[in-house]
Amino acid sequence: MPQSLRMSLMFLLLAGCTPESPQSSQSPQVAAPQPASPYAGMTAFAGATLWDGTAAPPVENAVLLVQNGRVQEVLSGAAPEGAHVVDLDGTWIMPGMINAHGHVSGRWAASDVEDPAGQVRGDLALYARYGVTTVNSLGGEPQAAMAERAARETPALQHARLYLAGPVIADSKAAAARAATAANIAQGVDWIKIRIDDNLGAGEKMPWDAVQAVFDAAHAANASVATHIFYMDDALRVLEMGSGLIAHSVRDREVDEAFVERLLETGICYVPTLMREVSTFVYAARPEFFDDPFFLEAATDSEVQRVSDPGFMQRIAQSGAPAAYGKALRQAQDNLKILSDAGAPIAFGTDSGPAGRFPGYFEHLELALMIEAGLTPREALMSATSVAADCLGLRDLGTLEHGKWADFLVLAGDPLGDIANTRSLQAVYIAGNEIPR
Repeated sequence: MPQSLRMSLMFLLLAGCTPESPQSSQSPQVAAPQPASPYAGMTAFAGATLWDGTAAPPVENAVLLVQNGRVQEVLSGAAPEGAHVVDLDGTWIMPGMINAHGHVSGRWAASDVEDPAGQVRGDLALYARYGVTTVNSLGGEPQAAMAERAARETPALQHARLYLAGPVIADSKAAAARAATAANIAQGVDWIKIRIDDNLGAGEKMPWDAVQAVFDAAHAANASVATHIFYMDDALRVLEMGSGLIAHSVRDREVDEAFVERLLETGICYVPTLMREVSTFVYAARPEFFDDPFFLEAATDSEVQRVSDPGFMQRIAQSGAPAAYGKALRQAQDNLKILSDAGAPIAFGTDSGPAGRFPGYFEHLELALMIEAGLTPREALMSATSVAADCLGLRDLGTLEHGKWADFLVLAGDPLGDIANTRSLQAVYIAGNEIPR
């Protein structure tokens, strides 16, 4: 056989023994990998009507997308594939409330909590339980609160965010006031708080040279000053001195044109704290809110019992507070309406937290008093959300918009239609975490 023919036959035999190619029609097809959903890792709170804290209309059948504690997007319609869905069908979502003037003292924690830091967390948990997701504590906090406020920046947060002012400054000597201001600044407080009030003539107001010393020291350190006032003349004077926040209502008389104009010129925010006045006289008799189921859900029994004591009630009734502070409340409400109509920024605040001022629940009563004064539910709720955030310089809070912390409330009813629906609270979320209720 010729050599060339022998080689050809060998090649054909070898080819017939070669395994079938993986590209043959008998091989299984391998599917190409699918790209991950862009919504993987997000939580979609779906089906509610959402009001984002701005002047925009509510979004029906909304989808609030949250990741790492922050708002990613607000959609309308079906939840996107890949996201973990929390069904909130039939409810309302609104931003968590911001109290621009509250107090954290540790007195509202459970009686078995002895650790000072735990007591601070107890106060903040109670605020959150009622839908107050941020508290600006204007003085009197225990030292443990300084460390606890650092938690406000963590996505794992389980209680209200804390901002604070440190010890309230009311010294009668300029040197002492200056030293107290410097000490607060050294601690890194968020605000300096001064108190200018004579308790309806029963005491002495902080002298103006001492007030000026506080402003000089604070402004040199680029620190903002929140001012406790009662009288309109004092409020106007601290505006001229550079107050960063009017932390109470003017309560002695109707605000005049000069005050209104100066408040508008400076853009300084005004905090009504209407419930502060109520707390001075409401316990002359058993208050109606003691029968409110929403109050009773987390009321501090020991404090209810203290202010319900017949002897305590009698002392309040005979003190003159009901007449004097009842009049102050009515004036505060009238001035709130004047300033709101003029376009002044109103920052929601209650002065809750001290004895007799129930944290979290008083904020809902404050909203009702603002409506009674003549504000609309939207105006009151913006005061408690976006406006309060702007007034305190909290750029990551106050609205449910991209990049902001996902602090929000789930309600059974429409709060823009009826402010009482803030008490239809079903769930509270801070940084996207559901808070135990």
